[in-house]
Amino acid sequence: MKLVGKVIEKDGRGVVNLIPEEPEDMWHIYNLIRVGDSVKASTMRKVQNESSTGSTSSNRIRTKLTISIENIDFDTQACVLRLKGRNIEENHYVKTGAYHTLDLEINRKFSIYKDEWDSVALNRLETACDINKNADVAAIIMQEGLAYICLITSNLTITRAKIDVNIPKKRKGNIKQYEKSLLRFYELIMQGLLRHINFDLIKVILIASPGFIRDQFHKYLFEEALKNDIKVLKENRNKFLLVHSSSGFKHSLKEILSSPAVISKMNDTKALSEIKTLETFYNTLMVDPDKALYGVKHVEKANENQAIEILLISDTLFRSTELKERKRYVQLVDSVKENGGCVQIFSSMHISGEQKRQTISSNKICDLKMSYAVMAGTRSSNPLSSSNIAQPEVDMKNFLKILQRTEASQKALTETTISLEKYIANLEGFQEVSPKRSRKKRKV
Repeated sequence: MKLVGKVIEKDGRGVVNLIPEEPEDMWHIYNLIRVGDSVKASTMRKVQNESSTGSTSSNRIRTKLTISIENIDFDTQACVLRLKGRNIEENHYVKTGAYHTLDLEINRKFSIYKDEWDSVALNRLETACDINKNADVAAIIMQEGLAYICLITSNLTITRAKIDVNIPKKRKGNIKQYEKSLLRFYELIMQGLLRHINFDLIKVILIASPGFIRDQFHKYLFEEALKNDIKVLKENRNKFLLVHSSSGFKHSLKEILSSPAVISKMNDTKALSEIKTLETFYNTLMVDPDKALYGVKHVEKANENQAIEILLISDTLFRSTELKERKRYVQLVDSVKENGGCVQIFSSMHISGEQKRQTISSNKICDLKMSYAVMAGTRSSNPLSSSNIAQPEVDMKNFLKILQRTEASQKALTETTISLEKYIANLEGFQEVSPKRSRKKRKV
């Protein structure tokens, strides 16, 4: 994204002029704009004209409008951003207060007006305008008849193409139809690869599948490259990496990116940083749970004690419509940075953000929010090496409730056990008292 101009006052108010240059820029804009901000952009408006005779005619014209945002709609697959709100600057075609929907377009200038540009928004702006923050990893996840071509950036996992081909089963004595369909499937993947991947920017191309499909496709790909003299494939052959995956669906990306072979190949890429940080958190939680915290109250208490080494927080918290809640998380981030800690803001559209969201849904802990902290008493390069840990205060009310439930469950279990023992004892006594029946011989 290109930064055309930026004017921010001392009190935080200001305006930023931007030009989006690629679809991923729309994701950054979606995280920058809040309900209540103002956006000025070029747009199309349907205008009705009335002639002197009373007849009316309508036509679409291009005009510039400034609207106060009331609703934000972002299409994650098409990377299209729509902003709905009221016009606040009257012009020749649109009155003040009239509703309009702006569709932000690539390579068209627009301006964002904010009452307060906080540190998180400025950091997001800096990241979006950094030319080095582009997609540097591509992945092809496949199985027989199904394939996904994905771009993995530091913020997004974008599905560029989905190939779905019906491949018939092998039959004895007649496998020509099967082989023909398989070759057609490989051809479509190759066409999608050449169409959607910029080999000048991509550093690693992962081909993942169960079984030997990835090897067969890799062989087909470079046989076609030699046969048809496709230079871009021959020149970038060393960028391809074959990886095993349990399935050919998109959710296998987590498994693929955690593979040691992929990690060693992706050491210089930006997409791996969030995966590594999240793995560090999970390892800390298993090895030394006292050093890993989650939940807003516990994390804030640890921050008061200046005990946070790494703070992991989701970008969804900064898109809250509640100004008070948003400021709370911004202050937490600023405080951790001032105390010398590291802050990692996870993207909800990245594979690591999806993994973190699944962790949230699987834990039934009171007051659980999407914020984690790896803690250390004395800071060092390795957050796991410290032994003195600052502990947050326990919420006594919730603790007593849990304790009461536990005691009630234990009491009920004890009563049930006693009743069962009494029943067994009575049953054994009954069997001992009851006389044995003796069979009398019949007299003939």
